[in-house]
Amino acid sequence: MDLVLVTGGSGHVGSHAVRHLLQEGYQVRTTVRSPDRAAGVRATAAGDGGGLEVVSAELTSDDGWAEAVAGCAYVLHVASPFPAARPADPDEVIVPARDGALRVLRAARDAGVRRVVLTSSFAAVGYTRKASGEYDESDWTDPDDDNSPYVRSKTIAERAAWDFVRDEGGDLELTVINPCGIFGPLLGPHLSSSTGLVKAMLDGAMPTVPPVYFGVVDVRDVADIHVRAMRHPAAGGERFLACGGEAVSFLQMARTLAENLGPAAAKVPAHELTAEAVRADPALREAAGRLGEVPVLRTDKARDVLGWAPRDPETTIVETARSLIRLGLVAG
Repeated sequence: MDLVLVTGGSGHVGSHAVRHLLQEGYQVRTTVRSPDRAAGVRATAAGDGGGLEVVSAELTSDDGWAEAVAGCAYVLHVASPFPAARPADPDEVIVPARDGALRVLRAARDAGVRRVVLTSSFAAVGYTRKASGEYDESDWTDPDDDNSPYVRSKTIAERAAWDFVRDEGGDLELTVINPCGIFGPLLGPHLSSSTGLVKAMLDGAMPTVPPVYFGVVDVRDVADIHVRAMRHPAAGGERFLACGGEAVSFLQMARTLAENLGPAAAKVPAHELTAEAVRADPALREAAGRLGEVPVLRTDKARDVLGWAPRDPETTIVETARSLIRLGLVAG
């Protein structure tokens, strides 16, 4: 089978992408930021580590990328910075996201890679609000809007990637996946931002929640759509929006946990903040911008072209929580 590079193999999406590829018989190489992460990646993503090669490369440096892509037919560029808190300087997130994507694309082009599948985000699609509230692959977030540095970084990085392939890509093909909020079971103890949200609910760290709606997609389905887009002849040069179903609110998520987990969900929030309280809290600035909108994410393209069939949000939310409990990550 072909050799596939997955960037960021220690992350939530990267680890599932590695596992999915290995299960389908591909040879897989993955990058980590430092060699001391290699054993953890093998243990979580690859089980016994068979068929997996782990190499070191960072998005902020050219070092290691030529070696990482050598001999690869495909690259899944999953790795991207996601700050734990809003940085004082937006370029702390924007520059490594943009330059990292270009670094990977340049190395892939020079190595004769057939196609790069880039993980972008709904952040690059639907954070410039539309009156209809409906979004598909033709929509773009305006990078000049007053959004968080993370949202801007996803838009800027994806735009830069398309521009590079158009102007300098040669024979390299680019496909982009734009997932909404990525939940789903963890393979190891490292939390993503979304799985951390479920943990905070179970821990009782979120006594109230903002009245905000968002899309949910299962990490296993995100890995699946990447692999489908990697090999489908019609996927080159296309974007694919990935969402598991109708948007849910924070309170609906909490109620799903309560209805399915019994005593384990005793601490989940039961009340929403008022819109006024959300607007008054600087920490909820991004949530305040989404008040009153129930976004509709159109995923017909992924379903029709790729045959993608994602799990429903309720299943994803419950299985996220059960994995947190199983791994001992929920406070007693």
